[in-house]
Amino acid sequence: MSSSEGRDGVRQSPDRDRLGTVSGVEKDDDGSVAEMFAEFAMRLHSQPTVETTVESIVRFALQAVGCDHASLVLVRRGSHLEVAAVTDPLAEQAIRTQLDCGQGPCLAGIADRVSELVPDTLTEHRWPTWASAMVELGLRSVLSVRVHADDAATGALNLIAEKPYAFGRDEEATAHILAQHAAVAVATAQQTTTLSLAVDARNTIGQAQGILMERYNLTPDQAFDVLRRYSQQNNIKLNAVARHLITTRKLPDIPRTTDSPK
Repeated sequence: MSSSEGRDGVRQSPDRDRLGTVSGVEKDDDGSVAEMFAEFAMRLHSQPTVETTVESIVRFALQAVGCDHASLVLVRRGSHLEVAAVTDPLAEQAIRTQLDCGQGPCLAGIADRVSELVPDTLTEHRWPTWASAMVELGLRSVLSVRVHADDAATGALNLIAEKPYAFGRDEEATAHILAQHAAVAVATAQQTTTLSLAVDARNTIGQAQGILMERYNLTPDQAFDVLRRYSQQNNIKLNAVARHLITTRKLPDIPRTTDSPK
């Protein structure tokens, strides 16, 4: 059975027309949906780390889309896939099953840069090994939505239901909005974490320089050169060398600069 391109760029099985339009969120009007996502965006903005950000995303997915389980997979360096967050053990088992067997909507969607819909795992023929495992787990509907923000955050938000044909067009639309918020939030959190780590590393190295300057009467450049050469000669990260010096107050076999006192 071949897949086809559906509305909103969701690739799906040919039996897509059997889907209903029951929504997971009470949508009395467009304003209520907008308000819900506005509040969600504010909560995401206030999260202190990437970890708390992704956890908030999958938890909100249960409410917004009305699914039973959710997970978020992110693409890391070297195309490594990381299970960033899950709502529960069954969600964890579901995504691990897909990664282990090497097939399924999440993997296909990330590879082809599309969203994937499986109305019923019992009748899914594109990924038979994965589909059979999902049926055994009692999981019948899967919607895997692409998460993408200028290559800063890429991956897939996986929404799972225990009943077949759980995702209608309303759920698809809501899931895509959620994925857009998730992409921006994750990218922002990653940038914030990177900047925070850079500041911490700079402060750590600065403290270590200060110790060397006081102990050996070195200039700031000479002290940094000592740390850098020790790092290179011993194949230890510069920040790790600095932390060791701050903690132990000593650095075995410190390489001296030519201007250092004998």
